[in-house]
Amino acid sequence: MTTDFLIVGSGIAGLRAAIALAPFGRVAILTKSDPSAGSTRYAQGGIAAAVGAGDAPALHAQDTIAAGDGLCDARAVDVLVTDGPAYVRELIEWGAAFDRDGSGGLALAREGAHSVRRVLHARDATGREIGRVLARQVTAHPAVTVIDHAVVVSLRMTDGRVSGVAYFDRTGERRTASARSVLLATGGAGQVFRETTNPDVATGDGVALAYLAGARVADLEFVQFHPTVLDVPGVERHLLSEALRGEGARLINAGGERFMDRYDSAGDLAARDRVSRAIVMEQRRTGRPVFLTMAHLPADDVHAAFPALSEICRAAGLDLASDRIPVGPAAHYMMGGVATDIDGRTSLPGLFAAGEVACTGVHGANRLASNSLLEGLVFGARAGAAMRDWDGASWPADSTATAGSESAYGDDTSISEAGVRDLMWASAGVFRDRAGLERALGRLDPAWRVLSSDWSAGRLVTPGAWRLLSVVSVARLIVRAALRREESRGAHARTDFPHRDDLHWRRHLSEVRLPT
Repeated sequence: MTTDFLIVGSGIAGLRAAIALAPFGRVAILTKSDPSAGSTRYAQGGIAAAVGAGDAPALHAQDTIAAGDGLCDARAVDVLVTDGPAYVRELIEWGAAFDRDGSGGLALAREGAHSVRRVLHARDATGREIGRVLARQVTAHPAVTVIDHAVVVSLRMTDGRVSGVAYFDRTGERRTASARSVLLATGGAGQVFRETTNPDVATGDGVALAYLAGARVADLEFVQFHPTVLDVPGVERHLLSEALRGEGARLINAGGERFMDRYDSAGDLAARDRVSRAIVMEQRRTGRPVFLTMAHLPADDVHAAFPALSEICRAAGLDLASDRIPVGPAAHYMMGGVATDIDGRTSLPGLFAAGEVACTGVHGANRLASNSLLEGLVFGARAGAAMRDWDGASWPADSTATAGSESAYGDDTSISEAGVRDLMWASAGVFRDRAGLERALGRLDPAWRVLSSDWSAGRLVTPGAWRLLSVVSVARLIVRAALRREESRGAHARTDFPHRDDLHWRRHLSEVRLPT
């Protein structure tokens, strides 16, 4: 297949890029499962934008930078908060049904670490609503083709630039697609961890594809663990949106006591990294579970505001409005990814990235709640515009990036995806230390050497084998970065280096793969 523009991924960033590109050439979207199977449709809480009275982009930037714990890229943040309101209003013009208050204005919510109400929402299924609106815009363009169940397994290079991809189609046949430029919009990598809010397709493919092709990746030690995930034995882990706490839900311990003030002055509305750590510490202190409760609020209001979450709890045998809901942290979002500039350009000519797979530095060490959908919207559109106008130049790679040399850890080359996930949860989860990280690397490094060698030699011939390589590659990169960063900052918490160290570590860590 030959096209003008190729997009890998069908979430918010990929769809918004396709809309930007469709008037200027043929666009092909490759998506590894059903087009709606990615993380966008699972986003519950909402999309943050400075559209309300008393709010302003500067205030949104201030909150974003505070949550990012000293590592946000100021230029990327400025783009996000300044351009964001216009793109959100565009969604409304296209028919996005965000919730309204009694006077017909936007019903804005407040979430953790936001100083004002600025989160637009469509009940508790905001991502699904935005995805619906964008998909309708995409399908209206005859220039856009969507190919589902297409598992991309490598980037193709021509004369030093990315010129397409190789992929398995739904029948298992290996095929190729060529294009003037390629956008990675593949989402995150929650499936690298045993406990995650992410869908099954979130295996970090975009990061693995880019890294194996020689692109720079950055900030992969910063994995956000969402603090409030349904924690009922035998029941699927479901995210319980931060919007619940924004509307008055409380965190309590098994004794019914509110405990967050013991760990953070912002209480239940502290930043996600702090709430996740507080929950783990409270569980360790008491030896008992932690709960979310809305029993002090009118039950009818709770069920009306959060119908999907009410149904999730009901399926687990719980009533969201009256029962204590057991919760705990789970891997939720990658702040790091494929390093890009603010227009989505990577260090490889012809390759762009946007959304969760990309690292512009906009989130720093910890993402502010509800900035993820906004990121996909804003930077997806910008990447589309940059692909349209691309003149063959690349964004210069950072010369300080560490070369991805092989380590001397371990010699056991056998590993399974379940083994990776268990290992990462135990060794690179909410709290980390050198011993655990080195233990993880001892398992991941030798397995990666064998798998990547098979991939380079063309011996990786099934989608399942690619999935394992993707998971192992991203897990290994996370562990390597976490081992290098000898401090605690944002979502990265080292028990052996418990303090933030601006003197030595107020910088971004990046890595490139050595040529083979």
